[in-house]
Amino acid sequence: MKILMITPYFPYPLVSGGQIRTYNLLKNLSQKHKITLASFVRDKKETKYLNELKPFCQKVIIFKRRKAWSPVNILLSAITPFPFLVSIYFDPFVKSQIKSELEKEQYDLIHAETFYVMPNIPKTNVPIFLVEQVIEYLVYQRFVESLPPFALPIKPFLFLDVAKIKWWERHYWRKAKRLAAMSADDQKFIRNFDQSLTVDVVANGVDIEYFAKTKRQNFAQPTVLFVGNFKWLPNRDATKFLVQEIWPKISEKIKNAKLWIVGRNPPADISRFVSNDIQVDGHVKDIRTAYGKSNVILAPIRNGRGTKYKILEAMATKTPIVATELAIEGINIKNGHQALIAEEASTLAQETVKILKNASLGKKLAEAAYLLVARDYNWKKISESLDRIYKKVGSR
Repeated sequence: MKILMITPYFPYPLVSGGQIRTYNLLKNLSQKHKITLASFVRDKKETKYLNELKPFCQKVIIFKRRKAWSPVNILLSAITPFPFLVSIYFDPFVKSQIKSELEKEQYDLIHAETFYVMPNIPKTNVPIFLVEQVIEYLVYQRFVESLPPFALPIKPFLFLDVAKIKWWERHYWRKAKRLAAMSADDQKFIRNFDQSLTVDVVANGVDIEYFAKTKRQNFAQPTVLFVGNFKWLPNRDATKFLVQEIWPKISEKIKNAKLWIVGRNPPADISRFVSNDIQVDGHVKDIRTAYGKSNVILAPIRNGRGTKYKILEAMATKTPIVATELAIEGINIKNGHQALIAEEASTLAQETVKILKNASLGKKLAEAAYLLVARDYNWKKISESLDRIYKKVGSR
């Protein structure tokens, strides 16, 4: 089949969940389909990675995205029905390029990765397959709800923007011929909105062979790991929850323990957590090093639906996991079998201490988690599932 895949980011380098997902899907699906990638870049320097994608794409079309806080984006979100998130990506020039591409080539389907690229798709008879990595309006709604009291004057404007995100996200659910969610919970959520929508679950995966090469090291100091890209708002919330409410309870029980916070783009309010027992690291070259040097990964995610790559990577590197239910969403983990699950700060701390004090428990959980991820969450299996959906969407 001939597929036009539209993404809001360039799928290389592999520094975010979305990039990891798109790159591995391209790599596996290119064996069966002819794929044209139409991708936004934030900086023209990203095009230096073009050769990494050429083996998997018939063609790569690049759009330069406006800076997020461009006056154009602010104006669009103020005077049009579009929310700020959509305004960042909507561009009449991009829409005309996609229209031209659809007129020149006979595509079987359009794969839209995230709803907010869809305003750039012109009216067409080519069926659209929309992938919702997360339900965006829920993420932003939780973010606005959790803002501190001093933000009260701007909250009404932010809630208005959230309402616009909600309207447009649901609007494009109905525009697509078929949708994919990352978890059964998200699938149910979308279907509850409209029973007529066809929604598949296409989980995220991990490169098992790559992460299985992780070398586990002897621990001179008990180390708790947190991993996350700080451009994603739920990771900022989870880090603050971890440092302010969970970590003091852990360090009280294990005096020499260290918290290692690893993630690109740590903002000032995260970097300031650095102390004698807390390290914030935004420049780990090989994430496997972090997993290999840690006793346990702690993922106290309270917001943001969808499968978390940090959990899949931890499973593939045999790193014991303590997490919230939301952190393991979309992964068939059972509490006490492949990980320890808790919600409150006190119980998350308690379960983490349990693993730090009992290496055999951590090893037992990690071995079971590895068997699960190797069996069910490898990219080959996930791509085969997506291939079956493609055939249903693209058949006319």
